[in-house]
Amino acid sequence: MKDVYEDFSARTVAAVRALELGDRGPSAAAISDLPDAVLARIVVEPPRDFSHGDLATNAAMVLAKPLGLNPRDLAAMLASALEAEADVETSEVAGPGFINLRLSPVVWQKALADILAAGTDYGRLESADGDAVNVEYVSANPTGPMHVGHCRGAVVGDAIASLLDFTGHKVTREYYINDAGAQIDTLARSAHLRYREAIGEDIGKIPAGLYPGDYLVPLGQALKAEFGDTLLVMDEAQWLPLVRDRAIDAMMVMIREDLAALGIAHDVFSSERSLLAEGRDRVAEAIDTLRARDLVYVGSL
Repeated sequence: MKDVYEDFSARTVAAVRALELGDRGPSAAAISDLPDAVLARIVVEPPRDFSHGDLATNAAMVLAKPLGLNPRDLAAMLASALEAEADVETSEVAGPGFINLRLSPVVWQKALADILAAGTDYGRLESADGDAVNVEYVSANPTGPMHVGHCRGAVVGDAIASLLDFTGHKVTREYYINDAGAQIDTLARSAHLRYREAIGEDIGKIPAGLYPGDYLVPLGQALKAEFGDTLLVMDEAQWLPLVRDRAIDAMMVMIREDLAALGIAHDVFSSERSLLAEGRDRVAEAIDTLRARDLVYVGSL
């Protein structure tokens, strides 16, 4: 019903501009000189008590002081003007100067017809120059399956992105893959342990500090199928990057499958490692640039 409120907001402003105050206030020119900022404070909305009508407006309350008029006197003039509007059955002054409108049933019948015709696009805002917005969400470390906490972030983030898209923004949905740092090396060492298990070695209890989950068992078997026993004779410096790459890929397959089960699809998957390549820390560089432009807000959640 938002269209109805917007329509009658516009009609109310038009009725204000058309008022002839006569000897009850400043000249009509004073109305035409009202700044847009004042008119923007006029609100048309459902009344708190629906027995009072369909719509209520604060127009007289907002404009009385700038026009040098008593709010109820101005409300009476404006109510009379609004009652002459098509689709308005009654217009009454209430309280200190509010105006309650009762609309013809045809207004709501047309609004319902518009809703049915628009279907799921009802209320969508189309904007050729809509602001570009990047929404980065989920971004769970690729060290294992998603859990309920990740799921919550995924749903909230996707809802925000969908709302921005629905209101005319150009939205990019981004998943920032935290595939650099100590936790990724821990993942690779955990996968290598499962690889040794797949080769036939008795690995015993998973050492503290490594990821113990059974989800790494298939990855160990995949490493055996690809490399045979050649990883066993390599130094860690040789096998670690090989295992790390495959472990990240395997975890991201699991994560993408979980997101797909939620009906969530990202436009961009950005790798942290790619931003740290070639001896450059592009993350730090970007933050420094944003700080230099005073675009970084530091607060608490």
